[in-house]
Amino acid sequence: MTPALRKELRSKAHALKPVVLTGQAGVTKNVLAEIELALDHHELIKVRLRAERDARKEMTTMVCNKTGADLIQSIGQIITLYREKPED
Repeated sequence: MTPALRKELRSKAHALKPVVLTGQAGVTKNVLAEIELALDHHELIKVRLRAERDARKEMTTMVCNKTGADLIQSIGQIITLYREKPED
């Protein structure tokens, strides 16, 4: 991903609200399924990870690896993910 594309996606994501929220259980397979659906539908999403800082880093890495999404930015508890829509 080029820095210019990442910058453009960050600016588009600024107005977005988180579409997936994690709870006390963290990133479960149901949460991953919701993230997959949201990425298929929207391409660019925000996810709120409710956990400690170190746990959030691990969760972010796991989510990106399992969904194939690119991490655009991480600010506090909010991560912004991008994955190009699959062609029909």
